[in-house]
Amino acid sequence: MATRLDQAATPDALHALFRQVRSLSESLVAPLSDADATVQAMDDASPAKWHLAHTTWFLETFVLRDHVPGYALFDDRWPFLFNSYYEAEGARHARSRRGMLTRPALDEILAWRRHVDDALDAAWPGLNDAARGLIQLGCHHEQQHQELLQTDILSLFALNPIAPAIWGEPRNVPAAPPGAIRWIEGAHGIVEIGAAMDGVNFAFDCEGPRHRALLSRHALADRPVSNSEWRAFMDDGGYANAEHWLADGWAWVCANGIEAPLYWRRFDGDDWGAFALDGLHPVHPAAPVTHISYYEADAFARWAGARLPTEPEWESAAAGIDPASGHQLDRAGPVRPRAAPDGHGLRQMFGDVWEWTGSAFLPFPGFRPAPGAVGEYNGKFMSGQFVLKGASCATPRGHSRPSYRNFFYPHQRWQFTGVRLAKDL
Repeated sequence: MATRLDQAATPDALHALFRQVRSLSESLVAPLSDADATVQAMDDASPAKWHLAHTTWFLETFVLRDHVPGYALFDDRWPFLFNSYYEAEGARHARSRRGMLTRPALDEILAWRRHVDDALDAAWPGLNDAARGLIQLGCHHEQQHQELLQTDILSLFALNPIAPAIWGEPRNVPAAPPGAIRWIEGAHGIVEIGAAMDGVNFAFDCEGPRHRALLSRHALADRPVSNSEWRAFMDDGGYANAEHWLADGWAWVCANGIEAPLYWRRFDGDDWGAFALDGLHPVHPAAPVTHISYYEADAFARWAGARLPTEPEWESAAAGIDPASGHQLDRAGPVRPRAAPDGHGLRQMFGDVWEWTGSAFLPFPGFRPAPGAVGEYNGKFMSGQFVLKGASCATPRGHSRPSYRNFFYPHQRWQFTGVRLAKDL
């Protein structure tokens, strides 16, 4: 993680970001009961209450405890409960048992958040650049958890047979299936990728240093793969034909009975619905397919006679596109990917769905994790995971950039993950 305060973050701008981020997190959980916010759907997910608490623990620990003389912890028992994986901060509650924490209650967690926010407001005029750099880091860290909040709530409500909706009307509007994919030739030769890490703009440590990569001639699809195209894969026996699958992927399909993207449910006959936080609705044919694993994305690409883009191919193509564009999260409410807008060139590079690449999540040349506990964030997970690029409909707007490196294990699909095809030329 970067901990240096970046030049773009003036005190007023940073304070506005801090207040906006903290407010949005609470808006996202506003429809939940204490029980909703306590239960954990699976080991990969965390309770909503835990996300609210962990992001508060981060600020209380690394800013107030370490940079504000005389600050006393709100409750000195809670760091054990809400530390995630920072070995330097000592022992912690097991991740798989977070859903057993019926106490502290949601109201207590919200009171703790107010206490920490008030303490930071009071200390703000006297904070040095190191402390404000950690606040900036804490804001970006909490934005990551805002996306996790939504996907983890979705994973929980999807287990309920009555398919409850916690938000009102869906945001997806009807649209015809998209036209055929158009291929856009990418840059080839030597390109530069990665964040500059020059202190001008924020970036996580794993995004840099900036370095050179060599690209062969290739093309990217102008948009992500749609639900209607995924249905064609399914109807052609895509999930039943081992020739499309990596060995580990085929073993995963067989062991888990996988036959469709996560949260798809059969209606009568051959129709499918998809569950989201606005309830169960028919699968939208024009919207990007989402909640698919790396294994599924790779299998579809093989079936389609294409491949997944590499991280350098994707990032070099996105270099001239506004990362704050597209369908991303602006306020609390239902989130679903939307159909591709009309237009030419590359569409939906940022927003709607994170896009799997064929690149492993590994360090760039010259990578060094930040010193201390906050360095235990990205580098120690550079094993067995794949990079996703862009942003999703659940990503807070302003959080992503071309160099951003999301990463998950190849079987994971509870996030808003999709696929854009690539091919060699």
